[in-house]
Amino acid sequence: MFGLGNPGERYARTRHNAGFQVVDMLAGRLGVEPRRRLFRSYVIWKGRHAGRPLALVKPLTFMNDSGRVFREALRETGGGVPDLLVVCDSLDLSPGSLRFRLRGSAGGHKGLASISRHLGTDDFMRLLVGIGRPAHRGQVVEYVLDEPRADEEPLVAGAVQRAADAVLLLLAEGPERVMNEYNRREPPA
Repeated sequence: MFGLGNPGERYARTRHNAGFQVVDMLAGRLGVEPRRRLFRSYVIWKGRHAGRPLALVKPLTFMNDSGRVFREALRETGGGVPDLLVVCDSLDLSPGSLRFRLRGSAGGHKGLASISRHLGTDDFMRLLVGIGRPAHRGQVVEYVLDEPRADEEPLVAGAVQRAADAVLLLLAEGPERVMNEYNRREPPA
């Protein structure tokens, strides 16, 4: 599972780092420690759930260039594109919503576009964490690089927790179960 975000403390709690937040939550739940090798542009945690191996990866590149680490990280994890799950934020979903997809376009998300470009395919699973849209179109960059408003924060935090649950459910019961469980539900009020 790859979480998308931007490296550094300045971005840690921003809307755009929902994928990183899911990785952190899963690493904590599984009790695994990060492994960072010299000259690698990603951090990896390895663990198991439901008898299956799970690799959690955070690219150390900025979001728009995150795709360049995927081939190397997939080699290290022993997985292939069919095993790949990318978790990231989505402007197209209301704050707190989740959507699981088996494949699809980048939909304007620069991180997903970078991955598709580097892998040469859009055929990878993705779990989208809703962050909503800014009031004005020209404010997208500022919006995603800002922290959620006070009224949005509990919704996004809840979605991060449910996204971590969804990843573990994917390992235990497969993609159909995740779609049935998470694609129909709106965030709790």
